[in-house]
Amino acid sequence: MEAIENIFGAINGLVWGPPMLILILGAGLFLSLGLKLMPILKIGAGFRLLWGGRSSAGAESDGEIPPFQALMTALSATVGTGNIAGVATAVFLGGPGALFWMWLTALVGMATKYSEAVLAVRFREVDERGAHVGGPMYYIRNGLGKKWAWMGVLFAIFAAIAGFGIGNTVQANSVADVMETTFGLPHWISGIILMVLVGMVLIGGIKRIGRVASALVPFMALSYLVAGLVVLSINYAEIPAAFSMIFKHAFSPTAAEGGFAGAAVWAAIRFGVARGIFSNEAGLGSAPIAHAAAQTKDPVRQGMVAMLGTFLDTIIICSITGLVIITSGAWTSGESGASLTSMAFSHALPGIGDYIVAISLAVFAFTTLLGWSFYGERSVEFLFGVKAIVPYRIAWVLAIPVGATVNLGLIWLIADTLNAMMALPNLVALLLLSPVVFKLTKEYFEKERAVGL
Repeated sequence: MEAIENIFGAINGLVWGPPMLILILGAGLFLSLGLKLMPILKIGAGFRLLWGGRSSAGAESDGEIPPFQALMTALSATVGTGNIAGVATAVFLGGPGALFWMWLTALVGMATKYSEAVLAVRFREVDERGAHVGGPMYYIRNGLGKKWAWMGVLFAIFAAIAGFGIGNTVQANSVADVMETTFGLPHWISGIILMVLVGMVLIGGIKRIGRVASALVPFMALSYLVAGLVVLSINYAEIPAAFSMIFKHAFSPTAAEGGFAGAAVWAAIRFGVARGIFSNEAGLGSAPIAHAAAQTKDPVRQGMVAMLGTFLDTIIICSITGLVIITSGAWTSGESGASLTSMAFSHALPGIGDYIVAISLAVFAFTTLLGWSFYGERSVEFLFGVKAIVPYRIAWVLAIPVGATVNLGLIWLIADTLNAMMALPNLVALLLLSPVVFKLTKEYFEKERAVGL
């Protein structure tokens, strides 16, 4: 087992090394410039479209769920352990400067997420059940042609398997850990409860996932943000110094202090970018699978809704976590992961801070289980047809209590590796299909200007 872990550890270091991080950032920067920074400049318009797409009433066209629910389904999979434990790990390993590189990753990642959703809607199909299906595997096959179809197959294989790691067992284990630490609940009980709850939602398919996600994600995200803002109001005197450290240590080494071992600039870049991608998944190709099910006629409109996912996930939620950790001073304690975030909240809110983090982590992880189940389901449907959906759902639900009760060291490594393998065909497709994205975007805004005149 140790030998296998060493092998996957070495592969992981390679696939998540500088070339991959440069590819993801480079693709995002290329798309941002090609779109003339539209995702950043039009963020207000994106929020207006999001607000207008909250229900099926007056829906533009075919599709399973309203645009708002499509975004919430995508956010249900991205707002998870990365926002609480991932940010803490980035600061622990890379220092306060890592938060700056998370922000940069998110700003270029908005263009990536926008492009993914535009292509997902443009090249989606209708399956034999009448459901709209899409995502990288479909825009690779339908956009690039049959000679590239093998790349779509690879993406679907990697996504279907990776989901059991990063989207299932890892999330179940995180919930079980925090429930035992905070409330003394045994791992197996957490696993059984999660299995039942997830199973009840999955029976209803994407429509029920969309409804649950649209109820849970905004409520929990807002609750976490309010708690974070309360902590920051208590630590308000430290906020200017926190921002100073973030910008300073983004470009200069962080000295050792307390339990913090110190970090070079490369560590801030590496862990800031890697954890930013882990949190918002821009470039992995997962979110467009959800956006392909949206009730919309126009790929650009859904793309503008989709790009908000990266903004909300990283610029808003991750920033709150990072600032709470830095202003509390807990980042020098030697703690890491969710324990560091919990310590930071408890520093300002003794007695309740750790409960806030525990409940937030549990709900975020639960919604991630729902979102990733849909991604895996669509991937196996692409590979084997609709007959594979029910067996996949059963396997997904049964894997939850297993994940809650076993050591996941190797599974973490395998899942990380497969996530990178998902990103490769998706990023290649985004770059090759970027002229389609640019053309559709130009036509949309030219039409908008004509109507405005």
